[in-house]
Amino acid sequence: MTRYILTCDNIAIYAGIWFKQRYTSGMSQVQIAMCQIDTWVGDITRNQQSVLAYTRQAYEHGAQVVAFPEMTLTGYPIEDLALRATFRHAAYEAANVLATQLAHEGLGQLYVVVGTVGTDHSNDKPRNRLVVLHEGRVIAGYDKHFLPNYGVFDEYRIFSSGEKTCIISVQGVRIGFAICEDIWQDGGPVAHLAGDIDVLLTINGSPFEEGKSSARKALAVQRAQEVHAPVLYVNQVGGQDDLVFDGASFAVDTTGSVIAKAPSFVECITYVDIDNTKLHQQATTIASEIDPDQETYSACVLGLRDYMRKNKFTGVTLGLSGGIDSALVATMAADACGGANVHGIAMPSQYSSDGSKDDAAELAQRLGATLDMQPIEPLFNAFQDQIHVQGIAAENLQARIRGVLVMAKSNSDGLLALATGNKSELACGYSTIYGDAVGGYAPIKDILKTRVWQLAMWRNAAAAEGLRLGALPIAGSDEGIVSDLPSDGIVIPVSSIEKAPSAELRPGQKDSDSLPEYAMLDRVLAAYIEHAHGRADLLADGFDERVVDTVMRLVDSAEWKRRQYPLGPKVTALAFGRDRRLPVTNSFRE
Repeated sequence: MTRYILTCDNIAIYAGIWFKQRYTSGMSQVQIAMCQIDTWVGDITRNQQSVLAYTRQAYEHGAQVVAFPEMTLTGYPIEDLALRATFRHAAYEAANVLATQLAHEGLGQLYVVVGTVGTDHSNDKPRNRLVVLHEGRVIAGYDKHFLPNYGVFDEYRIFSSGEKTCIISVQGVRIGFAICEDIWQDGGPVAHLAGDIDVLLTINGSPFEEGKSSARKALAVQRAQEVHAPVLYVNQVGGQDDLVFDGASFAVDTTGSVIAKAPSFVECITYVDIDNTKLHQQATTIASEIDPDQETYSACVLGLRDYMRKNKFTGVTLGLSGGIDSALVATMAADACGGANVHGIAMPSQYSSDGSKDDAAELAQRLGATLDMQPIEPLFNAFQDQIHVQGIAAENLQARIRGVLVMAKSNSDGLLALATGNKSELACGYSTIYGDAVGGYAPIKDILKTRVWQLAMWRNAAAAEGLRLGALPIAGSDEGIVSDLPSDGIVIPVSSIEKAPSAELRPGQKDSDSLPEYAMLDRVLAAYIEHAHGRADLLADGFDERVVDTVMRLVDSAEWKRRQYPLGPKVTALAFGRDRRLPVTNSFRE
């Protein structure tokens, strides 16, 4: 068996002749299995086993081509792992071993399309590579041309670009290939395939963000019309650090019709039958669209669940204040790992209301979570006897005492500590560093406060419709989660949603004492952060000058806090972190 992974410029002509000899020229139909799977970065053996398992299923269904997401064998994104020669060698060997395994299991006649990392031997740089496995060998390869260098992507720094196109013929159907960004850019390899293929198969690692699915479909329709062939879009699913991949693989034909669509946030196979004698392909399985709130909520839960699974956490701990943020995070955690694995800590101070304590207890009971009551007043008084702080320092001291208790629980019981702050608070620095900002993961880090309320109300509405915890359309453990909701269908106490938000660090405190009302604040934040509007733009948008100056001052002075905040799932077009990289030491002010 050859040990060299061939690229398309080496074998494209050979492959076309070989396939035509193998199959009758009159055949013109092929079934392609689109396998959206949850890959694990760095766990090459596990990813190989997933490919084997899903290929077996596709074989039983009668598919001839089985396609997997971008960088299947390595996981995605691999970031600077790609620069390690030992890692590239392991991925290189894995493709050959996988081809042999497939043949040994009697699956060699299938054409299995997987992503991996290759090497550009002219400069020893990594390449984002697609390979086709058949009859125990790697018979074709294609390297990604366009390397994204914006937002969360920095592939241009890591990879070397491909130069060639790739076409194979299977049962008379000519299949052209692309990798993710290659279809987002005009020209390039896709344009060169026009008129030469019967179907365009693109493998992707496209992260979730709100509203992105419609953009993907519109782009695929444009490319289908450009190449005069259906487009099959295979996307990965699962969480990887601060990214969540929603799957939602689909296929469109040249008329713009959706001929197949996979559900979002679950591993699955979707089959597409391609007949190159027909302009309009017959629709197969088309998953229904889901509510935007459900979509965002599921993304946050999947991000948390995969962060736990892939880092070997079986439970979480967090402070339960009775407020809406901690209530939503705890509910997401119960959906991610089961209520019995959620360990809340209520840490009331002398300023905490009875209503807040009651709400925390009710939430824990409804989720089936444990709740440990740890009043902080004795600890606060002990600190005050030593250091005697007042004002904001005294408020921060309370938050830091709570942070110490949460981290102590995390360390002693091996639990993942969750930070409960939302995007509005993070934007304005309305949190205490080393206090309520502590934790290993922040599930609602990219959710504005007004959106927090919307998602909480959606989750209660979903419960009222009879969904159980763990019954949401998100990737889960092999066993699944079984935890019945109360008969009234409410998960999050209504009073947690309806009461005015407050940190309760001083008598009668309300968030509105320090921040503009959230309805206004979030609109300004969206314009300033996500749309990069400057001061003049914000005033032209019609926002009050005093509000604009307040918000800009708070956001600009809080970059140092954001740099130290835990990871959290990206769900918007611009999240804090990789999307927005500003200097901490920055004297520019508008």
